[in-house]
Amino acid sequence: MKNIKQMIEYPEEGIISKELIKNNKVDIGLFCMAKGTEMSDHTSVRPAFVQVIEGKGIFNLAGQDIEMKPGVIINMEADAVHGLKAEENTTFILGLY
Repeated sequence: MKNIKQMIEYPEEGIISKELIKNNKVDIGLFCMAKGTEMSDHTSVRPAFVQVIEGKGIFNLAGQDIEMKPGVIINMEADAVHGLKAEENTTFILGLY
């Protein structure tokens, strides 16, 4: 058992990622982004979801801005172009399936 809230830690800048579950079907990680950190546009070869745990930011999915705030879940198809920016220290779960 893992307690996600206890795993959250923010770097002074950039991103910290921690593996939650990894097997031949899913890859789920916890990402903690420092305020002001950006991930430029990229794609994933597998479908994925993002579940925001805390913080605030903007997630751009295929040209559409989505507000990142606690409780928001974003589903992505494989090869969808996406990027994000943390406006505050922000934590989310990323799951590839």
